[in-house]
Amino acid sequence: MKQTTLHAAVLALALSAGGHAMAQDAAKGIAEYRKMLEDGNPAELYEMKGEELWKKSRGPRNTSLERCDLGKGPGVVKGAFVELPRYFADTDRVQDLESRLVSCMATLQGFDAAEIAKTPFGKGEMANVTALATWIAAQSRGMRFALPAGHPEEKRFYELGKRAFFYRAGPHDFACATCHAVDGQRIRLQDLPNLTKNPGDGIGFAAWPAYRVSNGQMWSMQLRLNDCYRQQRFPYPGFGSDVTIALGSYMGINARGAESIVPAIKR
Repeated sequence: MKQTTLHAAVLALALSAGGHAMAQDAAKGIAEYRKMLEDGNPAELYEMKGEELWKKSRGPRNTSLERCDLGKGPGVVKGAFVELPRYFADTDRVQDLESRLVSCMATLQGFDAAEIAKTPFGKGEMANVTALATWIAAQSRGMRFALPAGHPEEKRFYELGKRAFFYRAGPHDFACATCHAVDGQRIRLQDLPNLTKNPGDGIGFAAWPAYRVSNGQMWSMQLRLNDCYRQQRFPYPGFGSDVTIALGSYMGINARGAESIVPAIKR
């Protein structure tokens, strides 16, 4: 009996070691696959579209977005992405890149912000927001995240995001933390970064927007968070809602010092 137990233990250990090796090989293979695709990342097409949209006169007021203030002054895009979400005095709220763009589209170009927010991802003006966000984010590629956290609202949103990150509910009692609060965790051989701290350069918050090879779509952070809620079996949050921006604040501030590789490429 003892001999049988010993054999079982040895077999289990061997299988565990083999499984770990397979996971390591798969993770290495995925990283190499992404590296091969980087030179021809389809996100470049979205960048081109985003730059064109930024400079083009559009909307009921037939003007461009070149006076949009993303936090570093009207029209300044370089370095803006790695300091968002942040508090904006003119809207009196903390905004991420996408919600700030919609505000600029409303105030400068005359678009209906509520209508844009109701538009499905990848459709109409929402598709344009994603393209704009991709181009703007790309202007900060290689820069390090330095989200401001001094304003009372920025501090409040960080704490709100932290609570939302660990909030468990739904039919499976899931939270963001279920997948992203420990080191070395995987799902389907995919590494799951620990987002309660700085996960490193180009990981987690520092990798979105990203092009998803599996479905041929450009995913913004707002869409990424919507899909996370779907996987948790939660109702979809509203576009630019406080909870999505708060989660961005929590992850972004935790990622302070990490290098942005946006736009990244994902499976």
